[in-house]
Amino acid sequence: MNIGEQQSFFSDEQKQQEEDRKKILEKQKKLTKTLAYHAHNYYDLDTPTIADREYDALYDELVLLEKKTGVIFDNSPTQRVGGGILTEFKKYPHRFRLYSLDKCQTRSELEKWVADVKELVPDATFTCEYKFDGLSLVCHYKNGELISAGTRGNGFVGEEVTEQAKTIKTVPQKIDFKGELIVQGEAMMTLSSLKKYNETADEPLKNARNAAAGAIRNLNTRETAKRNLDWFAYTIHYAENINFKTQIDMFDFLRKNGFNIGEFCKVCASSEEICKQIDFLEETKANLDILIDGMVIRLNEITPRDEIGETNKFPKWAMAYKFEAEEVTSLLEDVQWQVGRTGKITPIGIVEAVELAGATIRRATLNNYGDIERKKIEIGSRVFIRRSNEVIPEILGIAEKLPNSKKIKKPKICPCCKSNLYENGAHLFCPNTAGCKDQVVDRLVNFASKNGFDIEGLSEGTIEKLYSNPIIHLRQFHEIFELTGQEFKLIESGTGKSFKQANKLFLAVERAKNISLDKFIYALGISEVGVKTAKDLAKSFKTLASLMSAAYEDIEKIYNIGDVVAENIYKFFKDAYNLDEIQKLLNLGVKIIYEKEEKLKDTIFNGKKVVITGTMQSFTRQQLTSLLEKLNAQVVGTVSKNTDYLICGDAAGSKLEKAISLDIKIINEDELKKLI
Repeated sequence: MNIGEQQSFFSDEQKQQEEDRKKILEKQKKLTKTLAYHAHNYYDLDTPTIADREYDALYDELVLLEKKTGVIFDNSPTQRVGGGILTEFKKYPHRFRLYSLDKCQTRSELEKWVADVKELVPDATFTCEYKFDGLSLVCHYKNGELISAGTRGNGFVGEEVTEQAKTIKTVPQKIDFKGELIVQGEAMMTLSSLKKYNETADEPLKNARNAAAGAIRNLNTRETAKRNLDWFAYTIHYAENINFKTQIDMFDFLRKNGFNIGEFCKVCASSEEICKQIDFLEETKANLDILIDGMVIRLNEITPRDEIGETNKFPKWAMAYKFEAEEVTSLLEDVQWQVGRTGKITPIGIVEAVELAGATIRRATLNNYGDIERKKIEIGSRVFIRRSNEVIPEILGIAEKLPNSKKIKKPKICPCCKSNLYENGAHLFCPNTAGCKDQVVDRLVNFASKNGFDIEGLSEGTIEKLYSNPIIHLRQFHEIFELTGQEFKLIESGTGKSFKQANKLFLAVERAKNISLDKFIYALGISEVGVKTAKDLAKSFKTLASLMSAAYEDIEKIYNIGDVVAENIYKFFKDAYNLDEIQKLLNLGVKIIYEKEEKLKDTIFNGKKVVITGTMQSFTRQQLTSLLEKLNAQVVGTVSKNTDYLICGDAAGSKLEKAISLDIKIINEDELKKLI
């Protein structure tokens, strides 16, 4: 290659490199603008247009591009903490800068961070705390009184929200400590408060995080008070004449002065111990009444923190471990109306396929038409979808209306049998109980399911064949036990299955005749009665005869059974058709097996009223309830002056506070194990 050719080659290569760099910078600029748009909606307007997981993915992509180009635009979110300041509020300058937290989502990233800290502080210990998903709020005290409160804002200046903070019952207005004190915590709306608020709200709140943010950043303090917020304190920026040695000392001080700290705080000495706490939280977070999206890990020792220092955005001595996302956005492509076993018509959203909580989501529930209207959901819009604990995904609300969005029409006829629908409360119903195929098949599928009679091989497909066959014409529960082996062979012929398979199904039906009471109750398909309620009914009434003759008041007083469900149960067992069907089942050889439980004698819980609160590490709520009942305790749901004991786990809330005020004996998990 001669000199001229070399120069041409390098010139072309340089041009290509320059062209590639321009494309990367253009992508970086576009990404910066997109993130700024979503951040403005999230932080400033409290109306998010993208899920946290999606924002984090775009953010991480921008970080990589900035490293590659060495260019950081002025409006880059990688250089900002929080959002802007709303002009309607007074500015609230922070005496101490408020930082965000660095995040990791893999155990290897966490282990590396722990190793880096240990290299600087060999004897370091770490606190593991909830990563609250709410709005950061700083409270300032002097002479034992709350004098001001502000949002985080951009870390230097927030919004002054003192009057809003005073509406929060867990923000102490007065404390014992008389020195100057600056405390940061998280304003939260509990999930139970969110549910209660949404039951009567003209426009339901999308999630607990935005509900809290919208309440605090609302000029109308009456609206703030309506949302019944809580506040969880997690750090002290200044305490006059006090130098804390550890994060635990800080928490002890906060607790003694009446601050709510959320109860979960574990001290760990290694990444292995930290990972065990992460596993515990991931398993139990669904039982909490607050929204958490991860775990915060901090260096417990205070003094070395200054030496470790901070970046422009994060303290290097703290890390947030993010749980797998339970919320994402997707395009709503269509809405299908589904008929259930009770005739209720449920709208199902058909969404663009998206990965969420370990599953590919294509369908998500919308509850009812009123829910669609209140959430302002339209076909062709982007919507928020939430899925946790393997439950059915739910569409929470609209994220962004797109140009081609169109309103969803309320159906007037049944999508299955074309009967005219009627409204009952918030729901639409098909009145054709006996003649609507979808209703009948769904009832029979529920009857034969694992939680019911558990008839192996009697699938939805097989039931549909039995329904559609002109000779068999299956319609009622008892008719399943009247089927002969010959009839099963009739529906299996031509399907590729052998007669042996048909005989196996016949034998499965025969075996299913012996059934426990709770499974029998579930199989009947009583409206709103699921697995847990069926077990509670079986445990309370012991026999089918007792349940069938029970008064409404006897059913309604069972813990966790409300008046609507109690009415459904009571009416079911007063209906002549249902009673006739139950009698036919018993006449055909169905035998209910009643379980006998031996109770222990002479325990300290004999005849005592016990309330359970918080999350246990060694028991599920159901396991503990069952155990206490075997110890002759009466487990109740609310704390009153008649309560004898409060069994208290992590993240206990108002029940613990009330028990303390009533001087009720409190038993923690370790004490309970010793007593048992």
